[in-house]
Amino acid sequence: MTNSGAPPPGATIVQYAAQSADGTQQFFVPGSQVVVQAATGDMPTYQIRAPTTGLPQGVVMAASPGSLHSPQQLAEEATRKRELRLMKNREAAKECRRRKKEYVKCLESRVAVLEVQNKKLIEELETLKDICSPKTN
Repeated sequence: MTNSGAPPPGATIVQYAAQSADGTQQFFVPGSQVVVQAATGDMPTYQIRAPTTGLPQGVVMAASPGSLHSPQQLAEEATRKRELRLMKNREAAKECRRRKKEYVKCLESRVAVLEVQNKKLIEELETLKDICSPKTN
């Protein structure tokens, strides 16, 4: 459908639409006018007409999520979303493994430091025992 530039004087072009809870799109039009579907295709076109005349007063292009997608498009969208979710999951798992490796490496380093410290303390204890214990000769 072609639109010859600006709408005629007094024409109304609906620019506001609300989506209801069930996914359908609702248009807000003055009560004295009617909305008629004028064309079909990828994006339905609607005309706003006064009930008494056959001349279009404005044209609306509507895109409702439920009305635009064929089953094939819905399947492709679901596949795309699944692939995106799997990719994000792989990245998250990779990051989780990296953090776990870093954590384990930090723990191993701490164990090594504590083992050295423990060994020094044991040696110090032995030295103090030797100094403080009475020597029997």
